[in-house]
Amino acid sequence: MATPPTEATGSELLGLIMREHRHGLVAYAERMLGDRGLAEDVVQETMIRAWRNMDRLLGTEGSVKGWLFTVTRHLVVDWVRKPHARREVVGGTYNEPSSGTDDVEAVHHAMVARPTLRRLSPEHRAVLVHLYLCDRTIKETAAILGIPAGTVKSRQHNALRKLREALHVDAVA
Repeated sequence: MATPPTEATGSELLGLIMREHRHGLVAYAERMLGDRGLAEDVVQETMIRAWRNMDRLLGTEGSVKGWLFTVTRHLVVDWVRKPHARREVVGGTYNEPSSGTDDVEAVHHAMVARPTLRRLSPEHRAVLVHLYLCDRTIKETAAILGIPAGTVKSRQHNALRKLREALHVDAVA
């Protein structure tokens, strides 16, 4: 059983964790969210949770890196599920944000995410919506869409590749 860290060792450990994992966590969150600032906020909350759970974090049998990435993923999912970011999924289609909102995130999604997602085929878009916005597994997504799990994986891979290409082209233009 690990002894609880002292204030000094806890600060040192958190500093070490931040130096070793912050960049990877921010990149991971940014890939899921498409927003660097929001990704940094999520990673900051991850570090706060690491600080609050330092004794538990050090006592886990798994890796610290795995714990951090899991917490980051859960925070991203929680953010996506918040009312201001939620999009209803009906039949695997992406619903546009309601007009007339002053929400900065809604404006961002309307200007960047919606047109980018529209570039995908309905099949690719449905897979991403189920996997990322609805937080479903590959098996669950396959069952809902009535396709093999391998097809879900293939569509996910191709859709993410197309999104990266589209975002890269838009950033260069």
